[in-house]
Amino acid sequence: MNQTLIIVPTYNERENLPRMAAKLLSLPVAVDVLVVDDNSPDGTGKIADELAAQHPQIHVLHRTEKNGLGRAYIAGFKWALEKKYEFIFEMDCDFSHDPNEIPNFLKAAQNADLVLGSRYEGGIRVINWPLKRLMLSRFAGKYVKTITGMPFSDPTGGYKCFRRRALQALALDNIHSNGYGFQIELTNKLWRQGFTVVEVPIIFTDRTLGQSKMAGGIINEAFWLVLWLWLQNGLRRSPRKKV
Repeated sequence: MNQTLIIVPTYNERENLPRMAAKLLSLPVAVDVLVVDDNSPDGTGKIADELAAQHPQIHVLHRTEKNGLGRAYIAGFKWALEKKYEFIFEMDCDFSHDPNEIPNFLKAAQNADLVLGSRYEGGIRVINWPLKRLMLSRFAGKYVKTITGMPFSDPTGGYKCFRRRALQALALDNIHSNGYGFQIELTNKLWRQGFTVVEVPIIFTDRTLGQSKMAGGIINEAFWLVLWLWLQNGLRRSPRKKV
């Protein structure tokens, strides 16, 4: 078993999963992979099982229903903590998150509890997104920063590396958000506890194979969640305490 686990949630990713698995296993750093499949009707789960049979570094967690990205990651986090991994990644399967960035994340994680991959640190690095979606993402980041006070350029991004101790500090069963809201909530809870959160710049490239899972309800959830997090922090825009 390696120290690093890459959690890859999948739903109808049969075109991308074999390519992603091959890329992750060829990295210059040793990683294990956990595919969390939400009963994909296109057979992604079966492909994941076949890959796991060929490669001991690949593991598969089958879920019986598709009930949100956040729930898939929570299942993966619990599995990772049980297996005692030290560095636990969130990463999309569609290559919008470049696997080549993983060594940079791990380097930053030596002195941090949570590493955020930022599309906007030092400039905009987003490829193939329509202007409307880019503007939505930028507005969301500024909204989160204004309300919560979190000093991060890309709080809604989903490319992350957690140290084990950070995930252990989260009450995973009490996190109910998904999508953008899920990413914001995890970062906010750790930041409020005084954990060290850093950003590393990444290039984000929109998927070329498969279909986006973006839905309107995700945006509404994130809007209200940010206000709730602010209230939870006593209307403060800074951490309450240090660990």
